[in-house]
Amino acid sequence: MTTGDAEPRLPHRSFRLRFLVALLSIPGLILVSLADCRAESPPLLGIGAADHRVRVMPTGPPWDAVAKVQTNIGSHCTGVLVAPGIVLTAAHCLYNERTRALLQPVSLHVLLGFESGDYRWHALVRRYVTGSEFDGAQPGRHREADWARLELASPIPPAIAPLAVSREPPEPGLTVALAGYNRDQRLLLIADLACRITAVVALPEARQLAHNCSATFGTSGGPVLAQSGSLWQVVGINIGASAADNVALWAAAFANVSCAGRAC
Repeated sequence: MTTGDAEPRLPHRSFRLRFLVALLSIPGLILVSLADCRAESPPLLGIGAADHRVRVMPTGPPWDAVAKVQTNIGSHCTGVLVAPGIVLTAAHCLYNERTRALLQPVSLHVLLGFESGDYRWHALVRRYVTGSEFDGAQPGRHREADWARLELASPIPPAIAPLAVSREPPEPGLTVALAGYNRDQRLLLIADLACRITAVVALPEARQLAHNCSATFGTSGGPVLAQSGSLWQVVGINIGASAADNVALWAAAFANVSCAGRAC
């Protein structure tokens, strides 16, 4: 994904929407096929010809814990609330290409329950920590460092329950979901609800997860989720889109890394 997933102004296009309504057990789910929305456009990086994304409502679990991470320079990514005062996202979302430096915490805004310009909670960031080897100019050089743990200036009220981080290393074949604020639908929370981990690669201090979830620019930092019964857990944090499988990092490797003893 390009650094920061900036949102360019796009020319107006004529879109067709196809609605499919079904009774499903997943809370807050609105099934809206997005495949026809891009009928006149080439496939987006990370999605390809088959678009499996549907709209989900950020008003109930697990989707209400998915955050839009907005910056003062006009870019956005996705994040996930894993504790009342902690949000995980991708480090490259915080990089300013113009200044060639990471943004200051005061430039970051965490929005929960975001939809169509409205949101339920807004939080400022007090400080954050990234992977020690992260290089914003070349984020692909040390992919295992492309993560960020944001410490909020004030905790999110208990009305929104954080999602637990899975401590179990994922295996190829694991069924997962990926939610985020995709650039082409940046005002809505969109998810691929039935995709899989396709490969796991061990890296220094991390595990890189390849997955086949439909996702494009804007979903950097979005949670890769696994469900067991009614419980959802964060398996990974999405960091990149490609023509083949997309890429995430195993969240447990950095979910508890704090600013103590680190430059933040």
